[in-house]
Amino acid sequence: MITLDDVTLTFPDGDARITAVDRVSLTARPGVVTGITGPSGSGKSSLLAVAATLIRPDSGRVLIDDVDAAGLTRREATALRRDRIGIVFQQSNLLPALTAREQLLVMAELGGRRDRRKEVGRRADELLDAVGLAAHAGKRPAQLSGGQRQRVAIARALVHEPSVLLVDEPTSALDQERGAAIMQLIHDLSRDRGTATLLVTHDLVHRGALDELVTMVDGRAEVPEAARVP
Repeated sequence: MITLDDVTLTFPDGDARITAVDRVSLTARPGVVTGITGPSGSGKSSLLAVAATLIRPDSGRVLIDDVDAAGLTRREATALRRDRIGIVFQQSNLLPALTAREQLLVMAELGGRRDRRKEVGRRADELLDAVGLAAHAGKRPAQLSGGQRQRVAIARALVHEPSVLLVDEPTSALDQERGAAIMQLIHDLSRDRGTATLLVTHDLVHRGALDELVTMVDGRAEVPEAARVP
């Protein structure tokens, strides 16, 4: 679970400061996809960067499984991000020379977990099957469609079983049909694996794949509303 408690983030602007996130509080619960939407410049991406421990907020708490990430050192935050947070960016950012399966396996190397190669290998195969790419495990990014590359990125983000999944505009480079499939995949994986998911999107045509919705306006967050029909 991830809770943002009264989080404020500002950036310098000459002699003044611009408030990107203004006293935002929200919670993403296990198995639930919480969408964050709002106009450009409303603070969506800044909020996600704070949740990912990539930026330390000016004030407030970022609780990930009851650990306050806002109070960690840079090295501690990196370890927390590696072990408990999965991140999916707008672009898949896959390594061109690696196959789909190798994209997941390399996470064991980056995480310093060489002793868990067999375990990670089994999990990589399981996740590629879960995202519908078992038959494409040996293909490199250039041999995959945009939607398939995004599926690999989602599987890669989940390979270490994070408790929190953070997703930034996963459908921005996809057509509506492929975008809908990716959104539904994220919803199903989050529910089935008990992952607390925060997902930034500007495209509410896929609102049905969200369990809750937070709207950002000028750095502030409106009260979440139910996004799925009971």
